[in-house]
Amino acid sequence: MIHVEKLTKFYGSFCAVDQIDLDIPKGEITGLLGPNGAGKTTSLRMLTGYLVPTSGAIRIKGLSLDEDVLAVKRLVGYLPESAPLYHNILVYDYLDYIAQVRGLDRRHKIGRIHELVDLCGLSGIMHKNIGELSKGLRQRVGLAHAMMGDPEILVLDEPTSGLDPNQIVEIRDIIRAFGKEKTIILSTHILSEAEAACDRIVIIDKGRIVADGSTESLKQGTGEERTIHLTLLNADFDAANQTLGALDGVSRVERMDTPDSGELRLKLFAGGPDRLRERIYACVKQTDWIMVEFTQEAKSLEKIFRDLTREA
Repeated sequence: MIHVEKLTKFYGSFCAVDQIDLDIPKGEITGLLGPNGAGKTTSLRMLTGYLVPTSGAIRIKGLSLDEDVLAVKRLVGYLPESAPLYHNILVYDYLDYIAQVRGLDRRHKIGRIHELVDLCGLSGIMHKNIGELSKGLRQRVGLAHAMMGDPEILVLDEPTSGLDPNQIVEIRDIIRAFGKEKTIILSTHILSEAEAACDRIVIIDKGRIVADGSTESLKQGTGEERTIHLTLLNADFDAANQTLGALDGVSRVERMDTPDSGELRLKLFAGGPDRLRERIYACVKQTDWIMVEFTQEAKSLEKIFRDLTREA
């Protein structure tokens, strides 16, 4: 659906986006994470045609953004961080105006407005001035604006910024509902929201992609030391330490406090191959030990984010 190749943007001598390569398939919700100044907003503005790249190529549904900018914009709905709304106008009149701008005829216009009112929860505010609304309600109106033309791709820049927890959940539910059939790219600073709403997370720092994958794959694939908790029956620590500590990838074995149940609780620190869990299981299977617990600690998305983006 979206193909980005060597995308670069300079502001004078400052490189805001540095040769980004990215492919996003249809029907995926992709979260773009990064610290302030990482290049997230610049990347989204180039994807939507609001900024011209210094170099690189963007293709959306086979169309080149350089050659078919108007055709590409018809496929994309865009909500900037601060929703660009007219404040001295009723919500209904505003949505009616956006529908006309999008070229909807009267029959389709009324039907589409009703669909978005239901999806975005706007039924109680249609005859209020936009300027009287809370930020959360204005964000909902902005989402309805971005989705009016039934775009195949929805681009959202910090859609939950400044909202309270209840409003964040409401906006997230709208995004998930829309994302069942569409492709969504959103930037956010709220890591828990990215983890809850997105199928895939792309972390960007200093204009470059430093991580790309599902939350689970990022937690498992950072290459740093991980911790495995193991509980055994019929085993003593010295034998377990000698046997398990000899496995390739296990750096050390520690004994944890053991309740009066005959269980041996161990903590293994590992940084070796991904198939280590299979080899631990096979090793235990060759003994008369009984494995009653086997879990691996997952790194939090917050720690992964900080490790990848903090200053040296």
